[in-house]
Amino acid sequence: MPGCYYLGMRPAGFVLTGGQSSRMGRDKAMLPWRSRPLVESVAEAVRNAAGSVTLIGEPERYADLELPVIRDLRAFLGPLGGLETALKTGLGELNLIVACDMPDLAVDSLKRLLKSAEENEALCTYAKDSNGQAHPLCAVYRSACLPFVEDAIAGRRLRMVDLVRDLDGAPFDWQGAIANVNTPSEWERWQDDG
Repeated sequence: MPGCYYLGMRPAGFVLTGGQSSRMGRDKAMLPWRSRPLVESVAEAVRNAAGSVTLIGEPERYADLELPVIRDLRAFLGPLGGLETALKTGLGELNLIVACDMPDLAVDSLKRLLKSAEENEALCTYAKDSNGQAHPLCAVYRSACLPFVEDAIAGRRLRMVDLVRDLDGAPFDWQGAIANVNTPSEWERWQDDG
């Protein structure tokens, strides 16, 4: 669906893969999920919602995947560094940012998140699941967020929840829960439930 627009605003999709996966003990993006790596499943959902997808992480690690990969511009800054890299690509005005460790994101929900982000004009629109949990890594960041992201990095304020607060982010009511799988036990539990 390349070239899709939400009320005239160009969207772009990104999956952040740059984490160290220290709690999982192996690369979360490459966990086997339904006979392919988890990141491929997440990327497919993002592409179907936004019309494009780019991984942000180490190109060498994902060379076997048929997905574009852009290296983090600055290492060891966590998701905030990945967000900066995504925004600096200039690929979209509405940037759908999703972490690689979120299996089974519904495409329809991602599309509604993008639509809400376009309509509410907030700099950031983030998913808030049915448990009341905010997800700054299942969110849409406008390209105009970049100066705020750079300022946060310069001040070493690297927590995504702090950025969302500083941006006065708008919550989007996501139907159901959103999973983050960070440990082997969480992954095992998700597979049993999924």
